[in-house]
Amino acid sequence: MSTKDEVREFLVSRRANVTPQQAGIPDFGGERRVPGLRREEVAMLAGVSLDYYTRLERGNIRGASESVLGAIARALQLNDAEREYLFDLARTAPASAAARDRKPVAQSVRTSVQRVLDNMTVPAIVHNSNQDLVAANVMGRALYAPHFDTDGTPNIARFIFLDRRARDYYVDWAQARRTAAAIMRLEAGRDPLNKELTALIGELSTRSPQFREDWSGHDVHEHRTGVKSFQHPVVGRVTVAFDVFAMPGEAGLQIVTYSPPPNTDSAEKFALLASWAATQEAERAPDGGLVSRPHDAVSQPASTD
Repeated sequence: MSTKDEVREFLVSRRANVTPQQAGIPDFGGERRVPGLRREEVAMLAGVSLDYYTRLERGNIRGASESVLGAIARALQLNDAEREYLFDLARTAPASAAARDRKPVAQSVRTSVQRVLDNMTVPAIVHNSNQDLVAANVMGRALYAPHFDTDGTPNIARFIFLDRRARDYYVDWAQARRTAAAIMRLEAGRDPLNKELTALIGELSTRSPQFREDWSGHDVHEHRTGVKSFQHPVVGRVTVAFDVFAMPGEAGLQIVTYSPPPNTDSAEKFALLASWAATQEAERAPDGGLVSRPHDAVSQPASTD
């Protein structure tokens, strides 16, 4: 999808989410072709002319000032992630200039970062903007065991949408799907020239009807903190708090840590997870690969295409 098409569909979808009542303006009735606000109502709320807003909604957003974008974001009641996404779409550089300045997506972490991960007592993983799992500590690999029990570089989005085990591993699989799609849309807006991410979006669109459905919602999301529940294949259900830490100087890399509340069933299961993780680490071959995998606990992946 071109940037102009994305701008148009994003603004239309956000406009449809806001009713006149939510915007604090009177609804004089009449037929509405889409639910939510009309273009003229958005223009009025943002303090711009209807002609100018119409041009923006048609995708001609390049050059729009930050004050105008901010006014539109307020009129459409965008959250922080949606506002950032709108600004990213407007700031997208011409392909030739952006391609020269673009840095490749990181596929590993520095040795010093891995040492930090290894000294953490809670599970920790590192993923890039393509949702590739590029690093983890022992507990992180244990918690994400089904993700790492795949061929090639483990990828969170590919696992969620294409691996049947995801339906069991994520207690709220539907929410995990929507979140993954929304994160990918935000990243695509930040870096529209990311060929690997574009290819992944294309692959998932072709192979997963669930991804097509979630992607069509035009939602954007930035992971920061929250609570997740996993049905781990070895220790059972665990509910944990997650926190996301950006890595300055390492564009696109994020460290995610997971911790259970103390004195809970999940905390007890984390102690079991640590014991199982130590066993798996002891079986690790000298070259870093596992001598054996927990096939008795984790089934083989199966595509849903």
